[in-house]
Amino acid sequence: MSNQKLKVGIVGGTGYTGAELLRLLAPHLSVEIVAVTSRGEAGLPVADMFPSLRGYVDVSFTDPETVDLTICDVVFFATPHGVAMGQAPALLAANTKVIDLAADFRLQDTAVFEEWYNMPHSCPDLLEEAVYGIPELNRADIKAANVVGNPGCYPTTVLLGLAPLLEQGLIDFSAPIIADAKSGVSGAGRKALIATLYSEASDNMKAYGLSGHRHHPEIDAQLKQLAESDLQFIFVPHLVPMIRGMLSTLYVKLTANTKNVDLQALYEQHYAKEYFVDVLSKGQLPETRSVRGSNHLRIALQQQASDYLTIVVVQDNLVKGAAGQAVQNMNVMFGLEEHTGLDVVPLMP
Repeated sequence: MSNQKLKVGIVGGTGYTGAELLRLLAPHLSVEIVAVTSRGEAGLPVADMFPSLRGYVDVSFTDPETVDLTICDVVFFATPHGVAMGQAPALLAANTKVIDLAADFRLQDTAVFEEWYNMPHSCPDLLEEAVYGIPELNRADIKAANVVGNPGCYPTTVLLGLAPLLEQGLIDFSAPIIADAKSGVSGAGRKALIATLYSEASDNMKAYGLSGHRHHPEIDAQLKQLAESDLQFIFVPHLVPMIRGMLSTLYVKLTANTKNVDLQALYEQHYAKEYFVDVLSKGQLPETRSVRGSNHLRIALQQQASDYLTIVVVQDNLVKGAAGQAVQNMNVMFGLEEHTGLDVVPLMP
C-alpha cells in the first residue's frame, strides 16, 4: 500500500453505524473521507449533526443522487437493505470496492434473501463473488475481495464463539446449538420507534424475533459452512436497557472425544494471534462494559456438565458488531495493518 490516503465514501451517514464509521475513520491515518451522503441533510456540515466530530470531520452531507462516488477507493453502505446492491455494479465497474453493512451480500442463496427481506436481489452475480466479512474466519478471501458483506452483530458473536469447536468437529449435532443473546437498543437503529423510546426500553427487558429474526438464516448458513454438516440452531434475541453492547450465551453438546481435549487451551491457541479476540482466563466472565466503544470481542468458557459447554461472548454491537468490523475489513482489503484506526481502549465506566 502506498502512502497515498484512501478516498472513502459513506452512503447513509446519519444513522448510528454511519456515525460510528465517521468516529473511527476520522482519525485513521490512511483515510480521507471525501463523501458522506444523506438525502434529508444534504448541505449540512457533518459536525453540525454530530458535534463530537467537530475538529475531526470537515465535510458536509451530500445528496446521494448527485455525488460521484466513483472517485472513492472504497464505499461503505450504512443504509437499509437493498440500497448497496443497486449501486454496487457501477462502483465496481469504476474499481471502487464496496463494504455493505446491511444484508445485501451476506446470504449467498438469493431465494433465502428474498424470503427474509421481501425484495428481489438485483445483482446475484455479484452476490456470488461477495465475501462474508469476518476477518478472523475469512481473512484471505477478504484480502482479495471487491465486495464484502459485513456480518450482522449477533452472527459475529455466535460464529466467533463457536468457530474453534466447529472447525475441530467437537459439537454433537444430535442436540441443537442454542444462542441466547442480548443487545442494547442502538441495534434497532437511529429512528423513531415506540419500542426504543426511553420510557419504553428503560427498566425493561424483553425477547423478540422468536418467530423469525433476520440474523437466523445468516447464522445458520455460516454455521453449516463452518461445520460442513447439517445442524439445528435455536436463536433467541433480547432487548436490554442499555445503549450499546451485546452479550451472547451459547450452549452446545460436546462429542464424546472432547473429554480428551483441553477446551480452554483450544480457544486460547485458536485466537492467540487475533488482535481483537480475547479469550478470558478460566473462571473469568466477560462484561459488556469491557468492550464498550472498542472493536474487541471477549470470550469465556464454562463446562457446567460433562457433555455440555457454555460459551459467553461480548462485543460492542456498533463496533465489532458493525462499523469497527467494517473498518477492519477495509484494512485487510487494502493491505493495511488490521488494527489501524481501531486501537480504541474500551470506555470505563
